[in-house]
Amino acid sequence: MGKKNRRRIKITGTGFYVPDKVLTNFDLEKIVDTTDEWIVARTGIKERRIASEDKAVSDLAIEASWITLKNAGLKVEDIDLIIMATSTPDTIFPSTACWVQKGLGADHIPAFDISAGCTGFLYGMILAEGLILSGINKRILLIGGELLTKVTNWKDRNTCVLFGDAAGAVILEESDDGSGMLSYYWKADGNLGNLLFQPAGGSRIPATAQSVAQDLHCLQMKGNEVFKHAVKRMGEAALVALKKAGLTREEVDYLIPHQANIRIIEATGRRLNLPPEKVYSNIHKYGNVSVATIPIALHELNEAGKFKKDTIIVMDAFGAGFTWAAVVYQW
Repeated sequence: MGKKNRRRIKITGTGFYVPDKVLTNFDLEKIVDTTDEWIVARTGIKERRIASEDKAVSDLAIEASWITLKNAGLKVEDIDLIIMATSTPDTIFPSTACWVQKGLGADHIPAFDISAGCTGFLYGMILAEGLILSGINKRILLIGGELLTKVTNWKDRNTCVLFGDAAGAVILEESDDGSGMLSYYWKADGNLGNLLFQPAGGSRIPATAQSVAQDLHCLQMKGNEVFKHAVKRMGEAALVALKKAGLTREEVDYLIPHQANIRIIEATGRRLNLPPEKVYSNIHKYGNVSVATIPIALHELNEAGKFKKDTIIVMDAFGAGFTWAAVVYQW
């Protein structure tokens, strides 16, 4: 177990929000050449949530934030920083965090975005530790949110079945009881960026009629290559983070892996020699919602009463960049 005298940060509130509209695999059968059986076998996904056309990711993030603040017994005035992890911002600038700040009425507190693909939420936790323990901030609202269906190519049956829309959030502050984040491991490899990316919309390929016609503003992914790297790096990250925490695989109570694909989730669990009941999965309900997957899972397990005092949790993610990270946490 982690040393009690070490300063660390802890989660004091959880929450998430998903749109009401459900898109099932049977609905997708009417859009592209696919079947429910094929999607479930390949991905583990049965349905996903879809935001309405008039919604942006900040709208989901604001809803998730209100729920999280309520669950923590806090008011918006009690937070002093907003960190928003997303790959589908409302606007390139200003940051989505600033739109969230406006929506919450959190006047003048700093707010910024993190763009680290599906790993962004864990990157945010690691940044929050430095900000809180250095005394710069006291209480941080960390949000992970995506509207991936807005950048999905609905003609590509290999990718359009994967993604959904959601936002999840946590409140982070310094621990006063020895619980909290024990260790972390984070890495990136930009050499592999073109295996999972959105080609157009930035300064490399600005928006033109041609870029839109060629679907360059949609997500593109070389699935087999991403799969191989994800399995390798997520297993590596979890094992290194556990070693840094001074813990063994046998001491892990829950693995919360990024919900990208059921095969990646299961492979990561096997790498840690964990039984299936210790490997959390909700991909069947929401699909891949990128940075929202881990905070949603945290809230679901927390609400279900699964986290007891000293429960050991490993959060593990891999995403565009490539980026990957793992956080070991003691409840």
